[in-house]
Amino acid sequence: MILTIVAMLSMTMTFAENENMNALNTTEAYDMTVNMKKLSQALGLSKDQVEGVEEVHKTFSAEMVFAAQYGKEERAKMMEKAINKDLAYMNYMLNKDQYRKYVMLLNVTLSNRGLK
Repeated sequence: MILTIVAMLSMTMTFAENENMNALNTTEAYDMTVNMKKLSQALGLSKDQVEGVEEVHKTFSAEMVFAAQYGKEERAKMMEKAINKDLAYMNYMLNKDQYRKYVMLLNVTLSNRGLK
């Protein structure tokens, strides 16, 4: 009887640990932190653009981490809203070529993290 209780507690602890790891992995996937120096170089940003892009990206990253805290249906809506908002601001701040590169990098990042 004692062995049965120990086995049940072990299985319960393993299940709870797996649930915590899944939640952690989900949150990590939504962390959109990037190296701004490398992003600036990749896009060929001017000094003025660097500051604006950095601020917009900080807001985008915060919104994505916030979206990760919600259920699947709400998360998808919040993620879409954050992406659209980010793209609108970036379209305003970047020239056509820079924006095209940014969209490509964002799509690759989202795909690599399993969010798209």
